[in-house]
Amino acid sequence: MTGNEYLQGKRAVVTGGSRGIGEAIVRVLHHAGAKVAVNYRSSADRAGRIVGELNEIRPNSARAFGADVSDPKEVAAMFSSIDEWVGGVDVLINNAGYEDCRHLLDISYESWTKVLHTNLTGPFLCTQEAGRRMETQFRADSASSGVIINLSSIHDSVPRKGFAHYSAAKSAVAMLTKATALELAEYNVRAVTVAPGAIRTDMNREEIAQFGEHRFREWIPLSRVGETHDVSELVAFLCGPQAAYVTGSHLYVDGGYMQGLVQYDPRPPR
Repeated sequence: MTGNEYLQGKRAVVTGGSRGIGEAIVRVLHHAGAKVAVNYRSSADRAGRIVGELNEIRPNSARAFGADVSDPKEVAAMFSSIDEWVGGVDVLINNAGYEDCRHLLDISYESWTKVLHTNLTGPFLCTQEAGRRMETQFRADSASSGVIINLSSIHDSVPRKGFAHYSAAKSAVAMLTKATALELAEYNVRAVTVAPGAIRTDMNREEIAQFGEHRFREWIPLSRVGETHDVSELVAFLCGPQAAYVTGSHLYVDGGYMQGLVQYDPRPPR
């Protein structure tokens, strides 16, 4: 251990771990000493590349698992495979998500169900599978705790045009976290919601540039678009012993975006 490996020996599952915020979380958990199961749905090559890089650092410390988190059978099979690999789960990061920009009146039933199934049913199914394993393990070991982190969005409480179904799903995820924290506390399992704001990823980098990054700098009190490490470092901290008394909380990672500040000019000089 280097002194920074505060998750040494922990077994973590990160859904949607092959890109963006999920990939950043995978890497920081691994750096902190955890063995990491990298879930992906369609990005097998990316997941394989990430796992290969991590296993070069520590052999057999990462493995890719393909599964659609909205499918109960695929989720159950994935957790069974993880059991065979590392024998259980200490940390679950429900990060996999899907969004589909459509006007409220144009959202099809298929679009509605896909968004809700991926963003809400997926975390529910994975929480059940991980929670059943944690129930036995951590009830018998009161010195440590299981951790479930649900990735939400600032749009779980602030609506955005074109994302009624996404906002509804993320709002429900936040309540799922609270219910999880309440019901699994007796088993020494903690649950926390982490809700990012505007975060730059490979998927939205061009969109942010086209829209105009200067607008975000004007709107966000900290005057910058967030980076994936802004989220991943917080997630890793919440999984560690320093956050052992944190459960049921809802943490926004948004540079103050949620404050809804209006910039009036001229402002008093300083």
